[in-house]
Amino acid sequence: QVQLVESGGGLVQAGGSLRLSCAASGRTFSTYDVGWFRQAPGKEREFVARLSKSNGITYYADSVKGRFTISRDNAKNTVYLQMNSLKPDDTAVYYCAARNSDAGSYPFWGQGTQVTVSS
Repeated sequence: QVQLVESGGGLVQAGGSLRLSCAASGRTFSTYDVGWFRQAPGKEREFVARLSKSNGITYYADSVKGRFTISRDNAKNTVYLQMNSLKPDDTAVYYCAARNSDAGSYPFWGQGTQVTVSS
């Protein structure tokens, strides 16, 4: 079992940057596959980025590739999402998620943090 708490959201102008953090409980968090998702008003939740637990490879949605970077600090039990060159379309509630496998659904979710990008 792992508990996740996101932070770092806020209001930023287009072109700006934010860094989201996802702090996790549990001593084995370093063994979890982690991801970031987002949900904009009136839209389905969508995948943003993933950091594989087995090989450390990162995966990104096409819409954020080259602008967002997912990383983790296992000593701090924290996963980050660095977001640069933000666009109004990036406005959403951002969630981190974790699973203890390389595939399948994510059973563990944070409560979300709001990111609003103004034009």
